[in-house]
Amino acid sequence: MTVQPTPADFALALDQLALGRRGRVSAIDWTLLGTHESARLRHFGFDPDVVVEPLHAGPFGRDPLAVKVGRMTVAIRRAHARAIRVVPAD
Repeated sequence: MTVQPTPADFALALDQLALGRRGRVSAIDWTLLGTHESARLRHFGFDPDVVVEPLHAGPFGRDPLAVKVGRMTVAIRRAHARAIRVVPAD
């Protein structure tokens, strides 16, 4: 019996997605985030099935990460981006 890979099998953390490459959010591990940060990310529209695109990384430790979510660009910490799993969309 062969098991077919699902898109989630190709998911990677948002901070691993190349700058300028779009990805679709497949899952968010809310347990890795604090209450305040979870609310902030939800407010900005981070939810499963949303298309995101990392645009820029900061100079020191590559933090923060500027991410396009819909028509907004938001800055999030790289540690928080690791809780967001994405599947490359292109």
